[in-house]
Amino acid sequence: MLYMRFVTFESDGRVRPGAVVQDAVLDLSSLGYLSLLDLIEAGREGRQKVEDLVSESPKGTAFPLNSVRLHAPIPRPRKLICVGLNYRDHAEETGSEIPTTPTIFNKFATAVIGPGDSIVLPKVSKAPDYEAEFAFVIGTGGRRIAAEDWRKHVFGYTIVNDVSARDYQRATSQWLMGKTFDTFAPLGPWIVSADEIEDPHALDISMAINGEVLQNSNTKNLIFKIPDLISFLSSVFTLEPGDIVSTGTPGGVGFARKPPRYLKQGDDVVVKIPAIGELRNPVVAEA
Repeated sequence: MLYMRFVTFESDGRVRPGAVVQDAVLDLSSLGYLSLLDLIEAGREGRQKVEDLVSESPKGTAFPLNSVRLHAPIPRPRKLICVGLNYRDHAEETGSEIPTTPTIFNKFATAVIGPGDSIVLPKVSKAPDYEAEFAFVIGTGGRRIAAEDWRKHVFGYTIVNDVSARDYQRATSQWLMGKTFDTFAPLGPWIVSADEIEDPHALDISMAINGEVLQNSNTKNLIFKIPDLISFLSSVFTLEPGDIVSTGTPGGVGFARKPPRYLKQGDDVVVKIPAIGELRNPVVAEA
């Protein structure tokens, strides 16, 4: 198997799917895939075509990585599913009981932005916060998936910043409105194929703002791990190819600090999972 990172990239005004191999981006539209979602839906056949393309190294289908603009790998996911209170230290810092059932909410596709895109602080919120998160992407979909079959259903792994307007989140018992402002779901920079990460439950994860590390943990501390989540979610609804599940954030979020540390204009926000990469976004005020 070849180490590959799957992207959506823009070059010469065209947006298309790609595979990053070393420092080059291979254009997967040459295989007939118009989007990364198309490739994911193609399953093993699609992956084999990509591997064949890489081994052939055809001229005219590769771009230097530093010459293209990366978008969110799946710019408009069918579902962006989020898990709340899924690290013990985060549940404790919020004053919440350790959950015995996963706390699930979602973000709408209009919240998604890519690496380098600006997080826009809404005028109406006085408490915009950050949350470093590890996410997995569904490959083969399904309903009522057994926990032990989870690996058959994961296409790969990526990074999410679950930006949250705490005042809106706390205004009601439903979190959605505080979580899904436009630009509140930075995603990327790519999806690392599942076979490249042997144990997704042993990954370092951190959040730094302007170089200061504010969150630092490991996915071994997840309360509900990927098998639990796939089984639980698919017991209620059908998981589809390209669905993204963001697994929750560790302790160290802004509102729990003393004094609180909310996002502000000019911040440089970086979520890092070394096994995947880093997701960097600037912060701007709403015009």
